This record gives sequence, structure tokens and C-alpha cells, in this order.
Amino acid sequence: MPAERIAENLAFVNWTVLSALAVGSFAAVVLGRLRTDATRGYLGFTSFCAGLLAWLAVLSDDALPRSGGTPLLNGSTLLLSDVTWDDVRRTGLLVLAVLAMVYVVAIGRGRRAPAIGLGGLAAGAVALGAGALAWGGSAIGSLALFVQLVLLAGAAGGVLAAMILGHWYLVTPKLGEGPLILFSRILTWIVAAQVGLFIVAVGLGIGPSGIAGFGALTGSWALFVWLRLVVGLVFPLAVSWAAIQTARTRSMESATGLLYINVGTIAAGTILASGLYFGAGLLV
Repeated sequence: MPAERIAENLAFVNWTVLSALAVGSFAAVVLGRLRTDATRGYLGFTSFCAGLLAWLAVLSDDALPRSGGTPLLNGSTLLLSDVTWDDVRRTGLLVLAVLAMVYVVAIGRGRRAPAIGLGGLAAGAVALGAGALAWGGSAIGSLALFVQLVLLAGAAGGVLAAMILGHWYLVTPKLGEGPLILFSRILTWIVAAQVGLFIVAVGLGIGPSGIAGFGALTGSWALFVWLRLVVGLVFPLAVSWAAIQTARTRSMESATGLLYINVGTIAAGTILASGLYFGAGLLV
């Protein structure tokens, strides 16, 4: 039954994954442009990928239920979609998609263009915030969901950007190791923050289900919750730390291989986290 519940909410899972990848990877581009010596080729390519992912997120948004009275959980009223925020969410993603493509041109012309970069980040934050307000259920629930979505974006989009950067060292051997070390370090911090949020949310029962006292670890959804913890959080945390160490010694092929592994595990964790929220009301 739990697997069927997750499958019934694939539209929300799809939106979460695409939006997280778009917002997080664009944030990495802005950081790389303003704070590192990453090449314009890398930054432009990654910004293009972020824009494409944002366009896909806009399209996936059209597949979401539009009825304010439609329960997101099968046979339950734990979580209802507030359609008030639908247009805001969709507009935020659309603006992000446009500005990411504009940023590609600006980067190609050698401009730092902080206004464009920060504007795109603001649009992404608005989209995530509107999603949290639509599906959070309450003020506290919306705040907790917003934090979850921001961390998912930082992890999923961040690891994608870091993995692409690892490949750039193969064609730009003189590029300093600083950008990859910075990206890997920030990724490690983000995943560590996700572990902290997991412990607090599962312990206090933050989320529509209200299951507190670590009951989610032993209930009917326990298998998926443990997979989220072990595969989607603890393992990527260790791999991210290892990527920092290999990047410091300029073992870029090893670092890139580790980040490849993290792309898969963090993506799986993002799918599990969104599936558990929309399928079981569990914020993990």
C-alpha cells in the first residue's frame, strides 16, 4: 500500500525533483560566477541546464491538481492543495527559466550580471515558497516545508552542478581546485542540515501526519523512511566529505566519480522525501 500511495502522487514528486534541480543548480551558477574563478563555459552550460530544468518544472506544474478540495493523500484529508498560490508558483518558475537563459548570454559576454543572477534566485525562492504555502497546511507546516524544499534544492541542484564542474577539469586542467572544493563543502553542509531536519521532524512529528516520537521509523512507512535516511542522507554525507578530500589533492577524476555516485543517491533521496511527504504526510 505505501508504494501505491507514492505512485498516486507522482505529479508532486516530479514537480519537486525538477524544481529542486533547477533552483539548486542555478544557485550554484550564481555562486560560482560571483565567488569563484570557474570558467565561463562551465557556468554558461550549467545555467542553460538550470533554465531547461525550470521550463520542465513549469510544464510539470500544469499536471498538478487544481481543485482546492482535492486531498493529496489517497482517502485522507491530511493535506489539501491551496490553489491560491498556483499562479505565483508557476510564475516564479517561469521567471527563473527566462533569467537562467538570459544569464547564459550575460556570462558568454563576460559580464558578472549580479542583478540577473540574484533575480533568478529570488524567482526560484518565490516558487518554492508558493509550493510550501500551497501544501504546508498551516503556518508552521508551510515554514517547515519551505525549509525542506530549499534543502532539497541545495542538495539535488548542488550535486548536479558539482558533478558537471568535475568534468570541466578534464578539459581545463589549469583550473584551480577551489571551485570544486567550495561546491563539495557546501554540499556537505547542506546534506548535514538535511540529517538534522530529519531528526527534528521525525522526533517531533513535524508534518501533516503528526507522527511523533520517531514513530515513522517503525510504522507502515518504515522501509521508505529508513531508505531516505541511509541511502538519501547518511551515505551522501560520507561521499560528499570524501569528495572534498580528493579534490584537495587534485584527484579530480576520483572526486567526479564520487559526485556521480552522489547524484544518484541524492536524487533517490529527493524522490523518497517528496513521495513520503505527499504520500504519507511525513516530513523527512
